[in-house]
Amino acid sequence: MKKITLIYTLVLGLCGATLAGCADEKLSSESVITVDKRKHTIPPTPLDQWLERYYEATYNISFKYRYEDIESNFNYYTVPADYNMAVKMANLVRYSCLEAFDEVAGIHFTKANFPKLIYITGNWEYRNNGTFILGTAEGGRKILLAGTNFIDRFLTSAEAINTYYLKTVYHEFTHILNQTKPYSADFKLVTGTGYVADKWSEVPYATTNYCFEHGFISAYAQHSDVEDFAEMFSIYVTSAPEKWEKWMQIAEAKGQREKIDSKLEYVKNYMRTSWNIDIDKLREVYLRRENDIVTGKVVLSDISL
Repeated sequence: MKKITLIYTLVLGLCGATLAGCADEKLSSESVITVDKRKHTIPPTPLDQWLERYYEATYNISFKYRYEDIESNFNYYTVPADYNMAVKMANLVRYSCLEAFDEVAGIHFTKANFPKLIYITGNWEYRNNGTFILGTAEGGRKILLAGTNFIDRFLTSAEAINTYYLKTVYHEFTHILNQTKPYSADFKLVTGTGYVADKWSEVPYATTNYCFEHGFISAYAQHSDVEDFAEMFSIYVTSAPEKWEKWMQIAEAKGQREKIDSKLEYVKNYMRTSWNIDIDKLREVYLRRENDIVTGKVVLSDISL
């Protein structure tokens, strides 16, 4: 404390002397603080140029792949996205999500409603309960996508692409649409007593088939009606009809199919009446585009202009 006081007194003394000697001098209107902007300018990469054309100019969306701590969640240890993996993620989201909505709902819908910021990180956000966060949506303006550096592991499997990346984008976008136009409050009444909040990842809720046998499409859907709605939409759109039907047979065996069908109808009606989107058509478009990626018809490393 003495040291702080001493320095403070010394500064005051110097200021007093300066003010006394320069009282009659005019202050310059030009700041003495200068910044060499050249030191803070990062030369644009080929990805920057590609993003400027296909994200910013087309959708007015900023796709951030360089690490910015202000965009990250300080509750988790995160790392930057690898440049080459960021290229593939940017292409994946554009082809399978943005352009899929363009095809079904028109580019004006995508431009008006898709969040204006997509931020990606290299690893997942690991929690202390054994789960990890794939992505988040914030206030209708931002989607965070994690795990970018693992993308090469999953590109040859439709199920893996859905699980770790694309379903996440559709799930988080659903939250943003719901924040703009709320869904019917009756939705949560279908399985109102089944929501268990953060216990969804624990036994018995996370055990195989438990969700289907209790009227939910996934373990995470048991968290809350908000997550249930987003899971219903995102999983339905990103799942092949035969896969969905297999789940429904499990639910039917326990007398729960009617509940899932009822919630799906709420989702379909919401997307149709609020956004003029036929989610069966969206699913058809999505599955075609997903197949283009898995079969290599679309090369995600290509960022040619």
